[in-house]
Amino acid sequence: MDRALVTTAQEVIDCCHLLANCTEEPGQTTRTFLSAPMHQVHAHLSAWMTRLGMTVSVDGAGNIRGVQAGAPANGPRLLIGSHLDTVPNAGAFDGILGVVAGIALIDILQQTPLPFAIEVVGFSEEEGVRFGVPFIGSRALAGTLTADVLNRQDGSGRDVRDALVDFGLNPQDITAMRVPVDAIGYVEFHIEQGPVLESRSASVGVVHAIAGQSRLDVEFIGSANHAGTTPMSLRRDALAGAAEWVGVCERVARAHDGLVATVGRIDARPGATNVIAGRCVASLDVRHADDDVRRSAVGIILAEAGQVALRRHLEITTVTRLDQAATPLSPPLVALFQDAVARVGLPVHRMTSGAGHDAMVVAGCMPAAMLFVRSPGGISHHPDETVRLDDVADMLAVGVAFIEELARRQA
Repeated sequence: MDRALVTTAQEVIDCCHLLANCTEEPGQTTRTFLSAPMHQVHAHLSAWMTRLGMTVSVDGAGNIRGVQAGAPANGPRLLIGSHLDTVPNAGAFDGILGVVAGIALIDILQQTPLPFAIEVVGFSEEEGVRFGVPFIGSRALAGTLTADVLNRQDGSGRDVRDALVDFGLNPQDITAMRVPVDAIGYVEFHIEQGPVLESRSASVGVVHAIAGQSRLDVEFIGSANHAGTTPMSLRRDALAGAAEWVGVCERVARAHDGLVATVGRIDARPGATNVIAGRCVASLDVRHADDDVRRSAVGIILAEAGQVALRRHLEITTVTRLDQAATPLSPPLVALFQDAVARVGLPVHRMTSGAGHDAMVVAGCMPAAMLFVRSPGGISHHPDETVRLDDVADMLAVGVAFIEELARRQA
């Protein structure tokens, strides 16, 4: 491994740890959309980019953007980005690693002539924590940020426009945001947030698609009654029905390659130890890279819920909360990443991302691709989230090979 890349990889990791200290809650990393600590993050990143001669700005949605030194205003441009916000009590690398890696790649390639400029974008929001809606930063860049989103309120009653003003921005500037002229595409470096690469003993993986998602609430309705006086044969137990159905969800998911189905929340009412549950609401999250497979599986799962309800003399209602289409990433850019991985001597692993990312939003307006780096232990959205030094060095090596090959093809 090139020692210079290892040194830069350590600098990337150190920077991520430094930015983890920019937080709303001392002792843990929590940084929501345009909260005060985001000013600190911008200051650190701006200082580094300025040292590299980059032109730095913050756009109308609070995204920090740095353009390679000497880049023409309207010339061809490759975007590298990810998000700067976090979930509560987060780790140091989710999102932020991709932004820091983009700056590091510009640093590494300073002396390499390129037929395009590189722009690094640190999106102001992706996680959806503060306003209950994700991708505010990348939606603004893509031109898909709606008035409904801008009107959303946080727990203190402030809406998105208020948050922009509080941060020193003008909400009217969002409408003036444009995707860079002649954008070649967008690439995102991101921790995997799962255990697949570790199970393969691989440092990096090429993402070819981001899974579509279905999220629903399924309510089983029975009859609440006394736990001691109601015979088992005469019960209409909503929680027992939901419990049987959870097993069905797992069975359906295991029967379809690549499908995941999760019941992550159950709310049984009235919720007393000596009362049979009369109502039970269960969440359902189903994901797959093929929308037809995903939607078919949801149909099967809901049909099975109906059969459980029929056997147990229950009623069911369903509410769809999300039907997010799968996002295939750009085949040419994906192929270029695969070639870059092979060129630096690493095994090529194609992957579907089960989590949503800014790339799925940006893909609507330009070609997009992603490279995953191994998450030790498969841990993310947790303080124990980490990366390995050699893996980050491999990621940077692949990034350099990707950009150099893209330059050759663009020349």
